[in-house]
Amino acid sequence: MEQLVVYIIPLFLVLICAELAYGYFRGRNTYRLNDAISSLSQGLIGQLVGLVTQLFQIGFYTFAYRFVAIVPHARFWHGAAGWIAAILLFDFFDYWLHRMGHENAVMWAAHAVHHQSQDFNLSTALRQESTVILIGWLFYLPMAVLGVPPEQFAIAGLIVLVYQFWIHTEHVGKLGWFDKVFSSPSNHRVHHAVNDQYLDKNYGGMLVIWDRMFGTFAEEKEACVYGTRTPLKSWDPLWAVTSGYWQLAQTAARLPRWQDKLKLWFKPPGWLPAGVAADGPAFSLEAARRRYDPKLSRSASVAAVLQFSVLLAASAACMWVADDLSYARLVELCCALLAAFWALGAFMQHRVGIVAMVAIDVVAAAVAAYVLL
Repeated sequence: MEQLVVYIIPLFLVLICAELAYGYFRGRNTYRLNDAISSLSQGLIGQLVGLVTQLFQIGFYTFAYRFVAIVPHARFWHGAAGWIAAILLFDFFDYWLHRMGHENAVMWAAHAVHHQSQDFNLSTALRQESTVILIGWLFYLPMAVLGVPPEQFAIAGLIVLVYQFWIHTEHVGKLGWFDKVFSSPSNHRVHHAVNDQYLDKNYGGMLVIWDRMFGTFAEEKEACVYGTRTPLKSWDPLWAVTSGYWQLAQTAARLPRWQDKLKLWFKPPGWLPAGVAADGPAFSLEAARRRYDPKLSRSASVAAVLQFSVLLAASAACMWVADDLSYARLVELCCALLAAFWALGAFMQHRVGIVAMVAIDVVAAAVAAYVLL
């Protein structure tokens, strides 16, 4: 499956370049270099984390399929109707996982990574969360009980995920009847917006009919403002992944009752017990319009692009050889790449210079050479 992802990566990059060129020539560019690199880095980090969390990615599902499936090896799943049913089932359970990712604080801490970008373009689609699967696998177990084979489950999930790539764009307007049935750019812009009337709406991956059925649909009417209500204000990829959990831990520490300290993690994001005031300024849509954007010089921009290009190639190579490495060696290789991604983020927000970034790269390359040779 990882090698299939490697084949898909060039297609994603070509489409991103096409959207960038289209926006540039139409005078409506939706990209910033630092934000796009940050989003694409999160996508690659998500793939690397996936390599070392296969137990959660497919392991528990396979176990349930083997021992709990009502009708394992049913011929139905191998026909066209079975494939359509598997995709629809995945999309249905993905709706509930996605919805829980917005309505439960600890799951929002994991899912928020996908929403942190203040831009909305095809690179945002690849800004995937890394830790949702640690809990999210539970939502798909009914498919295993119904007898959907693990390989078919994985492919159905990939189809639903790849479909969602194209709906992350501002260059496609409303599509009439299509918007009423399917997730579309218009519907998904609403989902990524922090406007009051758009908050926690349009969770559907492929189909928006789930949102219409369960009361979470909103039509795009006014201009969307993107990001999260607590802005990340950082290009640090590791902070992007862990900041939500850290904020929850900080809030829990200042709550007086242990019951509330525990409840906080399972209540909706932003919940506080009666009598406890929120820490920090109230949300302002006008403030949300101001983008985090530390400027890079032309030479620094070139260095960032080169660094990311090297990391893209190295991550693809890691995915390609993952099945041939021991688990310990794979963890070592992924950690080395994560260190290099951290250095890139730190460089883009002026926390380290180019010499320090290259030094970290050299160490990461030495670790990679040790693992692979």
